[in-house]
Amino acid sequence: MRYGSSVKRQAGGLPAIHAAVLLFGLAGLFGRFLALPPVIIVLGRTFFAGLALGLLLVVIRSQFVWPAKGDFVKTGLLGALLAIHWVGFFQAIQLSSVAVGLITFSTFPLFVTFLEPFFFKHALRFKDVLTAVTVVCGLILVVPTLDSADHVTQGACWGVFAGFTFAVLSLLNRRLVVRLDPLFLAAVENVAACLCLLPFGFMLPWQADPVTFLWLAVLGVFCTALAHALFISGLQTVRAQLASIIAGLEPVYGTLLAFVLLSEKLALRTMAGGVVIVGAVMLATYRRKP
Repeated sequence: MRYGSSVKRQAGGLPAIHAAVLLFGLAGLFGRFLALPPVIIVLGRTFFAGLALGLLLVVIRSQFVWPAKGDFVKTGLLGALLAIHWVGFFQAIQLSSVAVGLITFSTFPLFVTFLEPFFFKHALRFKDVLTAVTVVCGLILVVPTLDSADHVTQGACWGVFAGFTFAVLSLLNRRLVVRLDPLFLAAVENVAACLCLLPFGFMLPWQADPVTFLWLAVLGVFCTALAHALFISGLQTVRAQLASIIAGLEPVYGTLLAFVLLSEKLALRTMAGGVVIVGAVMLATYRRKP
């Protein structure tokens, strides 16, 4: 009976997890159709996301315990890292494609695997090394040439950089989420990222009409704030291991959305590399103990 009720609870949270991952994948498309520098896209995204998440915290303030001042400082520094990560992510997509950007970004579990021993004193296993070799083989398929002047190669490098910075951010967040509310972390990090990028909003040449600001609001509110809220809500009933496997579908969702909404074609070699990378990461996540 307990097993059956557990399955039902997990099933109830699965739609929220899938919806969150779908929205995360949709975010990549904004890097293609918004004619703005990546820094400005991230500035708009973090502004609207921070605003939405902040309002959500105010609404649920009766259930929320405000942390110490020192935690605000630590979370603010992580916000600066979040800004760097998202700028690299959108830079990857603008230089190459949504598919290449999302696929190369999805290498972040590889970096988590090799950084974990330094952060949490975990032993590095042979299976992890084998997964890393498989992911590198997938990257070789995604990158058409080692010529640094090739835009796809440049985009792939930025995507891997985005994956590395996200891995560091995830490991540092893991230390804080033990005692801090996940929504608080997301809100403060987005606000801090916005403040870090704000000077560039005055320094860089850019123009935006009301429709562009509307799209930035959609990116920040729905593809960031709502996606975070749905994912956190789903984790209340879905095991973290299963949620991590579903999160591996982000490049799949994003690539399909780019094909349907932007008519972005996917090269066979890129598709093969994506299957290798995503498959290896999801298999490694499935085998990892919860």
